[in-house]
Amino acid sequence: MKQTTVISQEQLDAQLAFCHKIKEFWHSQTITPLAYVETYGCQQNEADSERIRGLLIESGYAITDKSEGADVVVMNTCAIREHAEQRVFGNLGALTHTKRRHPRQKIFLCGCMAGQEQVVNRVKTSYPHVDGVFSTHHLWQFPEVLSRVLFTGKRTFFTADEAGSIVEGLPQQRDSGLKAWVSIMYGCNNFCTYCIVPYVRGRERSRKAADILAECRQLIDSGIKDITLLGQNVNSYGKDLDEGMDFADLLAEIAQIPGDFLIRFMTSHPRDASKKLFDTMAAYPKIAKQLHLPFQSGSSRVLKAMNRHYDRQKYLDAVNYAKSVMPDLVLTSDVIVGFPGETEEEFEETISLIKEVRYDSLFTFIFSPRAGTPAASMDDPTPKEEKNRRFDRLCAVQNNISGQLHNEYIGKTLRCLIDGTDKEFLTARTEGGRLVRLLGDESHIGNFANITITGATTWSLTGEFAEKD
Repeated sequence: MKQTTVISQEQLDAQLAFCHKIKEFWHSQTITPLAYVETYGCQQNEADSERIRGLLIESGYAITDKSEGADVVVMNTCAIREHAEQRVFGNLGALTHTKRRHPRQKIFLCGCMAGQEQVVNRVKTSYPHVDGVFSTHHLWQFPEVLSRVLFTGKRTFFTADEAGSIVEGLPQQRDSGLKAWVSIMYGCNNFCTYCIVPYVRGRERSRKAADILAECRQLIDSGIKDITLLGQNVNSYGKDLDEGMDFADLLAEIAQIPGDFLIRFMTSHPRDASKKLFDTMAAYPKIAKQLHLPFQSGSSRVLKAMNRHYDRQKYLDAVNYAKSVMPDLVLTSDVIVGFPGETEEEFEETISLIKEVRYDSLFTFIFSPRAGTPAASMDDPTPKEEKNRRFDRLCAVQNNISGQLHNEYIGKTLRCLIDGTDKEFLTARTEGGRLVRLLGDESHIGNFANITITGATTWSLTGEFAEKD
C-alpha cells in the first residue's frame, strides 16, 4: 500500500513562491486577472474549491462568478455518477467558445474525474483547449501547474496515482462568513462495490487533532456560527494516527471550545456508527442533533453485494439507539435504486425501511455504473424503465413522510441561524438543518434567533420571530 505523504513547510513554501511569481507577472502587466471556479459534487469538493480560490487570490487573481472573460477557469469535478461526468464534458466543450473570445484564457480540470485515466486520456485527445489537469492528490501543486501553463504555454498534467497527502496551511477563500467546511480526513478504505471514491481520492488519512482544533478556534473567533466537519467516512477518523483520539473524542473537544456555534458532520458510515458517537452528540448542546447516515438499500443481500459491511438489522439498531438518546434527531440518508440484481422484493425492503425509520429527507439515486468498480461488471437484468418506476415510487413515499414530519414543526419555537435572503424573505436553518423562510430585517443575518414555525411544505418551513417574554 502506498504511504500517505505529509507535505512539508518547504514544499508548501515552494508552491507559494509560484503564486508570488504569477502575481508579480500580472502586476507588471498592470492587469488584475479574473478567475472562475466551477464546482460539481459533494461538500469535500466545495472545500477543495475554497482552497483553489485561495491559491488563485494568492496568485493575484480576483474571483468572478462567470467563465466569460475569465483569465483562468477551473472545473472541479465529481465522478460519482455518469450524469455528472457527461455534464462536465458538455460544459468543458462549451468553453471552446469563451476561449475563442478571450484567447489568453487558461482552462483547468481537476477533482475526482481527474483521477481517472480514461478521463485524462479523453481530455488529452478530444479537448485540446484544456490547458491543465490535476487530480485531488495534486491540488496543493496547482500553483506549479498554473505557472507552467502560463509561462511555457504547454499543457500540463499532474495526475500520477498516489496514496494522497496531508497538507496544512493552504490559503482558503471561504464562501461564507457564517458557515464553514472543515476537512478532518481524506480518502476512503471501504471500497463499496459501486463507488469510485477510493480509487480517485486514495486511502483514508486523518489530519492531526491539534490542527483541526486550531482551525475551528480560528473560525469561531472570526464569527463563524456553523461548522461542518467533512470526511468520506468521518467515523474512521484517527485510525491511521497514534493520537488515541477517535471521531467522538474529536467532536467532544470541538464542542468545548468557547463561543456560540454549532457543529455538524458528513458523512457517517453505518459500519462505524457507534453508541459512543451518539452519546457524545447527545451530551453536548453545540453538536447539532442532525445525522446523515446513508443506508443505500433496505435489503441485507443487496448490502452484502454492495460490500457495505452491515445488514438491515445492524443499521436499524444504530438508528434506533441514536433516536433513543436524541428524540429530536433530524435523520437524512442516501439510497440507491436499481443496484445490479435488485429484485422487486428487495426494493420493497427498501421501501419498508424508509417507512419504519421515517427520514426527514433522502438523497435518492438510480444506480450509475462506474468504470473500474466491481458493480460495473455485475449482471444487471432490470430494465431502465423499471428502475425509473421504482425511483418515482420511492420519492413519492419519502416526500409524503417529509411533508408529515414538516407539518409536525408547526407551532414549535426553534432556535435557528439567520443565514441569508431569498427574494423578500430571510432564510434560516434549524439545528437539524431544515430551511425556514420568514419576514424580517436583514440586520438579523448572522445571528441565532428563536423562530415560531407557522407553515410547512415538503421541502421547507415558514416562520416568524418568536415574541419576546
